[in-house]
Amino acid sequence: MVRGVRWYQRHISANTPPCCKYYPSCSNYAIQAVERYGAFRGGLLAVLRLLRCRPWSRGGIDDVPQRYSLFYRFSWSKAHEEPRLTPLASDTKETA
Repeated sequence: MVRGVRWYQRHISANTPPCCKYYPSCSNYAIQAVERYGAFRGGLLAVLRLLRCRPWSRGGIDDVPQRYSLFYRFSWSKAHEEPRLTPLASDTKETA
């Protein structure tokens, strides 16, 4: 799955002007989500992110949640996270 997103970034996204309303971009979000939660769970988060990326959305900083939940955007969820004003430090390359 990550290879498919990387292919998209190199061959399609690189040839179009930047237009993502969110930080990180949807493709980077998908890679981070898949690396953190695996193909199925991370893929679900990536699909939900793509559904949020619509013309009337506000955009802004939208990091992959620290705790997995499809409902982390809702205040009633135990995994709820408030939208951030500054991005988290990138933790895609963890040291062992």
